[in-house]
Amino acid sequence: MRVKWYNKLAMELRFTLHAEEKLLRLTKVGATKKKVAEILEAPEKSVEGYSGRKIAQGALTNDLTLRVVYEETEEGILVITVYPAERRRYI
Repeated sequence: MRVKWYNKLAMELRFTLHAEEKLLRLTKVGATKKKVAEILEAPEKSVEGYSGRKIAQGALTNDLTLRVVYEETEEGILVITVYPAERRRYI
């Protein structure tokens, strides 16, 4: 699903169906598309993932970080999945 959200790189942000479903399940802990976009614009930490994917992370709560797995494509940024993790594990 395409979402019109332009970040600093002026790229379109899109979400896979899997990422959309994960966000629905994670609304209880504060994960939203807006939060994902904020993390992608200014991640606390960014690392290389598998198969050329990247992982950006940012604070979700005092104890949780939200990790965003994404790919940069010609059309923009495609969010593959998101998942919460304990902050102390990824600092």
